[in-house]
This record gives sequence, structure tokens and C-alpha cells, in this order.
Amino acid sequence: MSVEHVEVLVEEPSMEAALLSILPKVLGGITFQIYTHRCKDELLLRLQARLLGYSKFMPSSWRIVVIVDRDGDDCATLKSKLERIADQSKLTTKTRTGGSRWQVVNRIVIEELEAWYFGDWAAVRAAYPRVPETIPTQAKYRHPDAIQGTWEAFEHVMQDAGYFKGGLRKIEVARAVGPHMDPRRNQSRSFQVLCSTLHELAR
Repeated sequence: MSVEHVEVLVEEPSMEAALLSILPKVLGGITFQIYTHRCKDELLLRLQARLLGYSKFMPSSWRIVVIVDRDGDDCATLKSKLERIADQSKLTTKTRTGGSRWQVVNRIVIEELEAWYFGDWAAVRAAYPRVPETIPTQAKYRHPDAIQGTWEAFEHVMQDAGYFKGGLRKIEVARAVGPHMDPRRNQSRSFQVLCSTLHELAR
């Protein structure tokens, strides 16, 4: 049976704001609903109860996508925790099955949403034209997922260009940059992995 609907669980509102623009470009006609939390800790705290709820009613044509930031966590440890929660909730994961009959996929943003912006600098410049075009050619920004302190680095670049002098407004940025993002050109590896999974659902 083909996938008809995707439930997306995210840790904070700026990710929701970005995905509202990105997901239709990747999922095509598949419907989706995004559920946000106040922070990563809250998502992790509530995840098992939410997944247990899904396990009692979820149609076979639905899939669940859980997206969390790595932040300073060890990626393998965080992924194992997410997989364990899904297992305890009696739902099959893409990692465990390796095939198409999974119900949940866990995806980790390395290290934060702002890495996706560095990965598609043309989208950032479309929303904020004063930022330098040369940012992706600078060594410290060349590999989006390797940038340390991603949101702080992004805020620094934006402030140098005259934006957000009072501090980065993350939801505002997501709403401004998201519509310009092209999933095919993004250089963030974690973004590519997420989109690859979503493209599989849309086939």
C-alpha cells in the first residue's frame, strides 16, 4: 500500500516553520501534520507515550518521522535512544527493518536547523540579500554539518550583514528562508538523508 500521510514530530517551532515550506516540495501529494514541542527534552520525554498512542490506531498507509537536533549529543547514542523508544512502543523503524514496511523513521539534524541554511546559501540570500555570497566558500562554513555552534555562527553572519542586531529570531528566519529552499541543492548531509527518506515515501 502506498503512503498517504506522514506525521512529523519536531522539537521546536522554528523547525516546524521551515518544514511547512520544505515538505510539500518533497512529499508531493502526500498529506502531513507537524507536531512541535517547546524543546528537545520535552519531545524525548513525551515521545514514547505519543508513539504508544499511534501504535493503537495508525493506518498502514501512515508513516511517522521524528526529527531532533544532535546539538552536543553523540549521534549514535541519540539514534539508539530514539530507536529504543520506538521498539518499546511496538512500532517498527526504518533502521530496524531496512525495507519499506517500517512505521517510524528517526532523523537527526547535525547539529541544528541552521546547518540547513548554510547548506542552501542561495535561499538565505534570497530572503536576506545583504549577506555575502561568498559564505559557502569560506573554510569554516564550507561543510554545513561540521560547523560548531551552528545557530550562533548563523547569527554572527546575519548580524555582520546588518540583520537581527537584537538577536536571531529563529521562527522569523525559518519562515523567510524556507520558501526559497531547494531540496535538490542543499549541501547539508543530514538534510539530504532526511529528504532521501521522504522521497522514498513519495514514489
